[in-house]
Amino acid sequence: MEFDEVVRRRRMIREYDPERPVPPELIDKIVRHGLRAPSAGFSQGWSFLVLSEPADRELYWSVTASPEFEAGGWLERMRTAPLIVVALSNKSVYLDRYAEKDKGWTDRDESRWPVPYWDVDTGFAALLMHLTAVNEGLGSCFFGIPPVRIPDFRAAFGVPAEFNPVGVLSVGYRRDDKLSPSLKRGHRPVDEVVHHGRWAPAAEA
Repeated sequence: MEFDEVVRRRRMIREYDPERPVPPELIDKIVRHGLRAPSAGFSQGWSFLVLSEPADRELYWSVTASPEFEAGGWLERMRTAPLIVVALSNKSVYLDRYAEKDKGWTDRDESRWPVPYWDVDTGFAALLMHLTAVNEGLGSCFFGIPPVRIPDFRAAFGVPAEFNPVGVLSVGYRRDDKLSPSLKRGHRPVDEVVHHGRWAPAAEA
């Protein structure tokens, strides 16, 4: 698929065919493409928990889903995904990397960082996985784990404390699921969000 077509077709898919597992070779390709993402200092302070076995996926949903989720709603439909990839960042890897001789931030002061690049870079990697899924004719959705559920998630899967779940990708063969009501908002006009040379105020209505 041409890259322009991948970008055009990309959207968040919330319902999948539960009878069609993602082939192992595609799982491997999706994950390996994510590892090609850029990272500050080539720190690569990320890890990915891949859940393709039914028991693992059921455990994931049992420890992360909010008990008041709407029956028939998007979260229940997401459970049909045959593949879940949890993207986790590790801040300490970045602090260690930038304390090395060629960087010299031996004080490990987090105020040197304008934004948490460990999370940004992990998001880049997740986006590459998401786009790879689209390119392979699959659907995918990126979403988060509710903060109150993170301790249970860590305990269930033995995730060390230094790894922070930045987000989750569900992946599978898409069904023609309901469009998100959010899509009715449409894309913001280019001249409202892109500024050339200097910041241009939005035109008054």
